[in-house]
Amino acid sequence: MMRQYELVERVRRYNPSTDEALLDRAYVYAMRAHGAQVRASGDPYFSHPLEVAAILTDLKLDDATIVAALLHDTIEDTDATREEIEKFFGKQIAALVEGLTKIKKLDLVSRQAKQAENLRKLLLAIADDVRVLLVKLADRLHNMRTLKWVPEEKRSRVAQETLDIYAPLAGRMGMQDMREELEDLSFRQLSPEAYNSILQRLDTLKESSGAVLSAIERELTDALSQKGVTAQVKGREKRPYSIWRKMEQKAVGFEQLSDIYGFRVIVDSTEQCYAALGVVHTKWPVVPGRFKDYISTPKQNDYRSIHTTVVGPGRQRVELQIRSRKMHEIAEYGIAAHALYKDGSGPADDLLTRDSNAYAWLRRTIELLAEGSSPEEFLEHTKLELFHDQVFCFTPKGRLIALPRRATPIDFAYAVHTGVGDTAIGAKINGKVSPLVSELHNGDEVEIITSQAQTPPAAWESIVVTGKARAAIRRATRAAVRAQYAALGRKIAERAFARAGKAFSEEKLGAALGRLARPTLEELYAAVGRGEIRTEDVIKALHPEWSSARPDERAGAPRGEGWFELKQNQSLKFKIPGIEAEADPATSIPIRGLNGELPVRFAPNGGAVPGDRIVGILTAGEGITVYPIQSPALQDFEEEPERWLDVRWDIDEDSPQRFPAQIVVTATNEPGSLAQIAQVIGERGGNIANLKMSSRSADFTRMVIDVEVYDLRHLNGILADLRTRPVISSVERLNA
Repeated sequence: MMRQYELVERVRRYNPSTDEALLDRAYVYAMRAHGAQVRASGDPYFSHPLEVAAILTDLKLDDATIVAALLHDTIEDTDATREEIEKFFGKQIAALVEGLTKIKKLDLVSRQAKQAENLRKLLLAIADDVRVLLVKLADRLHNMRTLKWVPEEKRSRVAQETLDIYAPLAGRMGMQDMREELEDLSFRQLSPEAYNSILQRLDTLKESSGAVLSAIERELTDALSQKGVTAQVKGREKRPYSIWRKMEQKAVGFEQLSDIYGFRVIVDSTEQCYAALGVVHTKWPVVPGRFKDYISTPKQNDYRSIHTTVVGPGRQRVELQIRSRKMHEIAEYGIAAHALYKDGSGPADDLLTRDSNAYAWLRRTIELLAEGSSPEEFLEHTKLELFHDQVFCFTPKGRLIALPRRATPIDFAYAVHTGVGDTAIGAKINGKVSPLVSELHNGDEVEIITSQAQTPPAAWESIVVTGKARAAIRRATRAAVRAQYAALGRKIAERAFARAGKAFSEEKLGAALGRLARPTLEELYAAVGRGEIRTEDVIKALHPEWSSARPDERAGAPRGEGWFELKQNQSLKFKIPGIEAEADPATSIPIRGLNGELPVRFAPNGGAVPGDRIVGILTAGEGITVYPIQSPALQDFEEEPERWLDVRWDIDEDSPQRFPAQIVVTATNEPGSLAQIAQVIGERGGNIANLKMSSRSADFTRMVIDVEVYDLRHLNGILADLRTRPVISSVERLNA
């Protein structure tokens, strides 16, 4: 444990005019206040505030901040009071300690609005003095360094809170070194397998690249020196969490990263930054698109530097950050670099230079809180990366896959390869067979089970969370729908040629594609299936002498032997006339149902149920609509016989399912009449999908009810029961 004189010496190194008596008094007071208290590690509790103070001396902070660090747990964990601290150390230090006590009571690990509200409280607690935040960040850093002594059930919570709140906040304040250490410590706790995997790869890379890195440092230093630029060149290695995040953002593997190692070129002035840049760009070719000038346009957290990447010695890609010493200090310490220890007794505004963007952001944010904006609006304004939506999983061979939180094995499959996603039929998570809709967690090992017979269902698009998976599913769905339309179109074309008494020949049809303005037979068939090209035009393209005659058939006349097989999700399998009734079901064409890309609908006003004779009407761009044969709406299609498809029911009696119908009920306008209607329908096994009161008078109410029934007999039974009720004036089925 650091002794009293050692702490004073640490401060004196950067602040020769430090108030030694104040530091001594705080040291003794805190040590006595914590007395015999011990930490989970068994160390004296006082060692914690002492280490927090030591972290702040590395940031070269003023005496008041160091004293506040020594005392930050006294009000919360000892008999000390605000009044007593104010008596011994003054109002300013007492206010700092009280602000830290308020922060300690906040629960920052909760989600969404609650977390946003607690973050508001956190920032309000530092409204009077930003040094409260600096002490809290140092406090959290030491707690994370000693996390192994915390009870296991609490570690992940603390690490998640650190990753969600404190690390982004340190970054927003420009304290990049502290942010990176907080992220790494959290990453190691939350995803130990991924963390260790990155470390192992870094160790391997060091062994193979050590000599090269040293050679690059020497050559860079010599090249700058020869042009009169005195510079300190330091190689640096990305931290494991930074590497992991880059892999996730870029969707690349470890081996594909080109900036794991980089070099900082530190010079004396802004002018020398640009002089060094000129030397580097003159000596080595620049990698296009890899140049950023944060000196002329600093980041919002005051970060200033020139970033460039060149093809350097040994044809190695070398990432460079060129900055002055002052810029480097701000890049390392952020807002803390603006704290002027020379005037440690003043208020916070005096401790921060007026050109601090990070401090300005903090003040603007606090002003927003004073205006009473909602937690959600506040959270959006801060843009703090509060919710790191990251899940790190492994393939069975150890490849790391980074995904957003709430990702599923479907997302994982597409992240591995589009072909794997398209053919996925199942998954094993940590060796256990699991549904494809399972939510993945950090460290999961995922094995995808595939089948070449599989195509991705359109419903997957609403399940996945990654853009790559959504785009791939949409592509695969469009391809499947195009194939379905093409298969349907080919059957329709064959039937049309047969009706016209003409021979159907794909070879001749292929030669006539130019006249039909289609590049391939598949596109032609798909256009026919979608109703975009009339079969008459296809026949005439091969047989120009042929003239179509209007058929005498009307709605109700038989049009062939085709049928639809209606499944639970209302998807259809269609067979075209010419195929025998006992033909192999595998030759049927699967057509996606009401929620798919190729919609198959029932008549919008009235529906259709088994027992009805039904007709399918093909509509360009809309798919197929199934009408009962008695529907008056069919009169609208009498002049377009090529759009008519003869269909019939094929119901699996072992798997009963309901179908839509509409009924019109006129009921007495009295209490309980609607309840009686619902009771009859429910007792009969029907289901009310929608209800609309289309007109209402003093005596009667007219209702249009969408019901779902098993078949025509079921519907007629419901109608008969309804007619027996005294409150019912009339009830009829609606056919529009």
